[in-house]
Amino acid sequence: MSGTVRLDAPVAANTLFDYLTDPYSRPQWQSSLRTVSDVVGRGELGSSWTDVTAVGARPAMLVTASERPRLWIEQGRWRWITAVLRLDLLPYGPEQTRITATFSITGEGPFALPAKALERVGGPAIAADLRRAVSLAAAG
Repeated sequence: MSGTVRLDAPVAANTLFDYLTDPYSRPQWQSSLRTVSDVVGRGELGSSWTDVTAVGARPAMLVTASERPRLWIEQGRWRWITAVLRLDLLPYGPEQTRITATFSITGEGPFALPAKALERVGGPAIAADLRRAVSLAAAG
C-alpha cells in the first residue's frame, strides 16, 4: 500500500463502518461515483458490485476483508488497473473514531504510469470523500 489518509470522526465506529461499507451509500459521498450496479451483498466479506464513475470507468469491486467495526478492504479492477483501499477504524470514545485509509493503485503494461499518477493524487481525493462520508454518517 502506498498512500495513507487519517482523520478523526465524531461518529461511533459501528455507525461509521456500516455507512462506509454499504455499496448503496457510496454514490452519496464518493465524488467520482455516479451509481453502483450488479450489487451482491451489503459490504460484508465477498460482496461485489460495479462502480459507475463520472469518467466512464466501471471497475468491478470486491470486498476482500471485513471485520466490523474495525477493518474493511476492497479491491477494484478495471481493464489493467487495480486499486486497493483498506479502512482501519479505531474507536476512542463513545462517539469518536479514527479512520486510517491506506490505498494503492497499480497498472499493467501501458497503464502502469497512469496508475502511478492516479496514486499520487489519490490522497486528497480520498480525504475529501471521507470527510463527506463522516458528515453524512454523523447527520444520520
